Amino acid sequence: MPVPVPVRLAVVGAGTISQSVHLPAVHRLGALFELAAVCDLSPSRAAEVAARAGTGVRATHDYAQVLADPDVDAVLLATPGTHARDARAALEAGKHVLAEKPLCLTAAEAAVLGELAASRGLVLQVGYMKMYDPLTETAAAELARMDTPRTVRVTVLHPADEPQVDHLRLAPAARDADPAALREAQTYEAVRTAEALGDIPEELGRYYRDVLNGSVIHELSVLRALGLTLPDRFEHAELWPGPISGGGEPPCLLATAALGQDARLVVNWNWLPDHPEYGEEIAVLARDGRLALHMAPPYLVDVRSSLHVERAEDGVRQDAVLRHGYDTGFVRQLEEFAASVRTGAPVRSDAAGAAADVRCLQALLAAIAAGQGVTVGGEAASAGKGRPA
Repeated sequence: MPVPVPVRLAVVGAGTISQSVHLPAVHRLGALFELAAVCDLSPSRAAEVAARAGTGVRATHDYAQVLADPDVDAVLLATPGTHARDARAALEAGKHVLAEKPLCLTAAEAAVLGELAASRGLVLQVGYMKMYDPLTETAAAELARMDTPRTVRVTVLHPADEPQVDHLRLAPAARDADPAALREAQTYEAVRTAEALGDIPEELGRYYRDVLNGSVIHELSVLRALGLTLPDRFEHAELWPGPISGGGEPPCLLATAALGQDARLVVNWNWLPDHPEYGEEIAVLARDGRLALHMAPPYLVDVRSSLHVERAEDGVRQDAVLRHGYDTGFVRQLEEFAASVRTGAPVRSDAAGAAADVRCLQALLAAIAAGQGVTVGGEAASAGKGRPA
């Protein structure tokens, strides 16, 4: 049996997520990947991380160099914020793309990127690692056996960064990135936010970018992976304590929406800066049982998720806790990316799914804004979504 040719990969963005999970996962899958380069806006961080990654790994702070390199087959985009601009440049340069979330801030960008990848015969995969967690597929199968879900409850306990990454002992962030490049990225995101939501207060735009697209979007991808259809409107959404403040702590979120005719979705995102652990639960309460999927925290390679299933079947009450092996969603998504690049295997987390997530988040932000007496525009308004009943 022929040995697959490794995908020659460039990791773009050498920050916490790359150092903690992406690079160790690439190293673990050494038969599938050859790490060709590490790129970061900080020249010193790119050099440091590339040196630790192994002999022959090139370091650069110039993304254009990566795209022009014939020895790079694919890029893993792990820079902060939206990845639409860099993903488009990579696809136009003939590179396959695995992009961290969010892929984009507008559904229009997702459509353009999906069409571009298809027209070039390239892979575009979104880094929704929770979709690739081994237990997500198991949870979907268990849910399919249940009768009529009534409540789907998403709960996130989100600490500040420090409690989550202390164990990594990372060096302090470098300060030698080009300020002009950082300003250009911020301007791009501000323009895309206006296209998504119209002329809204900056505080709401920041909440859309940082909290909804930075965290809540993961939960939407898991709901889709479980076979659920995302809502196109939210009846209720509130933030607390107090209004969003510039530069302050992000408010907590509670939102509700209908899932079809029989079920309700409850989303509860909590900012708990001093909480010792990240926590995330997707729970489904059905007529004949319930399940609770506890997702593994980020920044950890070998921590497993767990699935608690309770049901009554043929007069027998069942209560089970399921776990899988130590190959996490980060590893599995890289395995599937390599398979898509080398064999044409279908992409599970594609641009169409990213567009669905963006539209749902726009509806959620519209409901938040309505509660504050603000009307959204842009894509959210043109789609007619997110209006309270």
